[in-house]
This record gives sequence, structure tokens and C-alpha cells, in this order.
Amino acid sequence: MSLNIGMSAALDAAPGAEWAIDVRGLSKVYGGRAVVDAIDLQVAPGRICGFLGPNGSGKTTTIRMLCGLLTPDAGEGQCLGLDFRQHAAAIKRQVGYMTQKFGLYEDLSIRENLDFVARLFELPDRRDTVDQALERLGLQSRAHQLAGSLSGGWKQRLSLAACLLHSPRLLLLDEPTAGVDPKARRDFWDEIHRLADEGITVLVSTHYMDEAERCHELVYIAYGKILARGSEAQIIADAGLHVWSLSGPHLAPWVPALKAAPGVLSVAAFGNALHVAAQDEALLMQALGPLRQQVGVHCEPARANLEDVFVSLIARAADNFGVAA
Repeated sequence: MSLNIGMSAALDAAPGAEWAIDVRGLSKVYGGRAVVDAIDLQVAPGRICGFLGPNGSGKTTTIRMLCGLLTPDAGEGQCLGLDFRQHAAAIKRQVGYMTQKFGLYEDLSIRENLDFVARLFELPDRRDTVDQALERLGLQSRAHQLAGSLSGGWKQRLSLAACLLHSPRLLLLDEPTAGVDPKARRDFWDEIHRLADEGITVLVSTHYMDEAERCHELVYIAYGKILARGSEAQIIADAGLHVWSLSGPHLAPWVPALKAAPGVLSVAAFGNALHVAAQDEALLMQALGPLRQQVGVHCEPARANLEDVFVSLIARAADNFGVAA
């Protein structure tokens, strides 16, 4: 199951709180290494915040601390107006947490899984609540199908339905669309925006840039530290990148030299073109000099996109592997 639900009555969150999530100095250390290193995170009610970063960057650990599944080694703050240290059990009852891996029972049907979750939350009118969840996520026709026989997209729908049964005010979604087809991903994001319009706050981790573009705001974390935050436009502007697009035949042999050139932060393929990014325009032009002399190679300035920015950020970030906290 996604959450270990305490049976005590939940405390009411502070009405009209400025932030749904407001934590400062959040840290977690494993084996002497800070996997989450003194991060500050604020998300306003009703907003969709994209939580991005490479594997091992600390996203899952952060999410688990926010919902009370892990105890932080340092940090303070509130979720839904409640102290996330003192009132972890109460926060769990107001949060929907969707894990990376499917966390429901594969030998139970869709309806049986949802009924089980409703029992855990001690929900009144369980049958009606489950019926409403089935209808909202389009699961009625498969209500009696075993969860283990579902495709990735249908498992995703079931997991989201289970997260929403107890009418949470905050959703924590950990790479919820990994391994599902594009249509299922689009349907999922349409539902997430409907939920945000209803006032539910969403913190969602993802590796997909098209999903990041659908978030109201973004936080990029690497090696346990936040490297960038803001809207898509703000993050791209703040990065201060100069990007050139190269197109033409036989560009692949030039990639190693470009990556090794002074000042170049990223070299990435976009279809038949290469995007080369740097903060120092003079160094970038120096790196591109030999290519600009090649017959058939077309070089032109390009607008930086999120992928350019994030690849460049990770290139500049210090790896904390093996570094004692």
C-alpha cells in the first residue's frame, strides 16, 4: 500500500495557509552521504509543481519525508499547515501518495483494491465512494478485473483512484507516468489539471520534458541540492544559456570534441540537429569555429529549452557520491 494510515482522527490543516508545502533545511543522510541536503521547498495551494532531477537526485526521499514515511535528519516546516515532524500521522490522512512502483494488490480486482483502501481510511459510505472513484477515472467497465492483469496505463488510473478516495488536499506523485503510453500520459495530465482546478496541490516528479512544461512551476534537484526553481520561462531565462543549432551530414564525429571544448555545458541531439549550449558566448563561438567552416554544416542561434537547461545544470553540479555529510 502507498501509505501506512494511522487510525487516529486527523487534525485539521490551518485554514487559508499561504503554502501547502513549506519546508526549510530538509535533509536526509545515508551512509555519511547527504541524499537530501538542506533543501527549501514551498508550493502554494492548487498549484502543480514539477519535481525534476536525474535518478538518485533525492526526489523520492524528499517526497517520502513530506508525507511522513521517512523521518528527516534535519529541517522544519509544514505540510497543509501542520508541522511535518509532530503531525506526520495527521498529514498522511490528507495526502495522496502515488509510488513509482505499483503498490496495490495484483490478486485483487480494481473494486476490491479500492474497497480495501477505503476501509483503511475508515471512510463512511464506502460503496458510494468507490463507485464515484471508478466513474471519475473511467474504471467502471474493468471494476472486476484483477489488478495484476492491467496494462501500465490502467494500473496508473487505479493508483490515482486509490490516492483520491479520501479526498486529499495534497498529491505527491513519484514518477507516475513511467512506462505508460503517450495517450495514457496525456489523459493522466488532463486529470491532474482538473484536480488542481479544484484546489488540490500536486507535487509530481517526472523525467519527461513535455510533462514538465505542463506544470505551473518547476524545481530541479541534483545530488540532493536544488539547482533551479520557478516557471519554465523563469528557469530558462535565469540559466543565461547561449544555444546554437547545428545541422548537416556526419556531425556525430564532432560530438566528443564539442563536449570537451572549454565553456561548453551540453551537446544534445534533437532529431537531425545538435544543440550546443554554453554560458560564455565567446567560448561557444570558439568551440563552433571549426564546424562553421565545414561544407554542408549549417549553424544558427537557437532558443534554449528546458532540456538544454537541465543537461547544462547537471554538467555543472557537484556529485555527492562518497562525500561525507
